[in-house]
Amino acid sequence: MLLRLLLNGERPLSVFSLQEGPDSEETKQSTADMTVFVQNLLQQMQSRFHQMSESIVSKNILFPQYCIAIINFIALDEMGSRIDELEQSINELKTEMGAEGGSPSPLPSKSKPEDTKPEDGSAASA
Repeated sequence: MLLRLLLNGERPLSVFSLQEGPDSEETKQSTADMTVFVQNLLQQMQSRFHQMSESIVSKNILFPQYCIAIINFIALDEMGSRIDELEQSINELKTEMGAEGGSPSPLPSKSKPEDTKPEDGSAASA
């Protein structure tokens, strides 16, 4: 803005241009003009900052990888919960079938660490 004023041949207001006494009418007008100038400048800066912020947010320039990663984590977490529920259902069905004397399911299931037993051939005799 200052550069634009200088290029247009205008003289920007400054504290150094106030050469008369503090009570003069020109000093009061210069102070008022400077206040208006600064307020306008701040409003322009705020407006531009707001426009740039909206542009960044709307284009999602900064965080596209993180947004996709978060969505993927949520989907993976939901899938993991569903898989856990399916494994639990399969284990319950196996237990019911074993109690009825049926043959065990051919589908291998993921065992919990406390349910894991070393295979030593004793499963073939059951």
